[in-house]
Amino acid sequence: MTSLVDLLPSDAIDLHGHADDWRAAITAAGDLLVATGVTSPAYTAEMIGNVEENGPYIVIAPGFAFAHARPSPAVNRTGMSWVRLDKPVGFGSPNDPVDLVVALAAADSSVHTDAMAALAKVLLEPGADKVLRAVETPRQLRALLLDETAIGAHQQAEKPSTPKASVPKSGKPRSGPVKILTVCGNGVGTSLFLKSTLESVLDRWHWTPYITVEATDTISAKGKASEAVAVLTSGEIAKTIGDLGIPVRVIENFTSAAEVDHALRELFDL
Repeated sequence: MTSLVDLLPSDAIDLHGHADDWRAAITAAGDLLVATGVTSPAYTAEMIGNVEENGPYIVIAPGFAFAHARPSPAVNRTGMSWVRLDKPVGFGSPNDPVDLVVALAAADSSVHTDAMAALAKVLLEPGADKVLRAVETPRQLRALLLDETAIGAHQQAEKPSTPKASVPKSGKPRSGPVKILTVCGNGVGTSLFLKSTLESVLDRWHWTPYITVEATDTISAKGKASEAVAVLTSGEIAKTIGDLGIPVRVIENFTSAAEVDHALRELFDL
């Protein structure tokens, strides 16, 4: 299993970054990937191109952007970088302005999955945004990421109540669990964050036996829609995929259990 800290060495962390705009912010994160031997400069251009093509869906939570692109020859090995900006910049997202930019370079679409789940778990911890913005050294940041429970150890989160219904009604006759797709531009980054948040809500509802969650990309989503009952994604990606013949719910904060909870209640009429 590849851990989060294995992919994020101290040399790939800049807690005093500067950028004049979102392109410069992604470039700052990309430069760290290049400096640590994870990618060539071409990958930075691919991350910027991803936003130019698909919009600022990579801004998955207030102030937090997760820069990435598809696996490509520009990636030497799977790795990450972390930049905290001294001055926030705008991406054109409802979650602007952004002061934390994390970049992922994936050698393939599976190696980094465990680390992404771990990072999503960190961001779901109550008070994570404040703690991550308060760290003073790369060593301190890596220690927090290694023990994500420490972030929310003294915080209390207000959780929505569990719905009374014990089994979701999909509207479609099926012999097994129904499926919900979480979709992003590449299927290797932000969709995994949303998948983790959705699964945390389903686990709290005790609905895990009845609903499976699959993270995928915009192209694959069109072919997989017939297998699913709904899609959760960003506003930009919702415009890209268009009408799939199943409900599409837009989530602005991919780390917000409350927002996902509300979307599920709408989908299943609870």
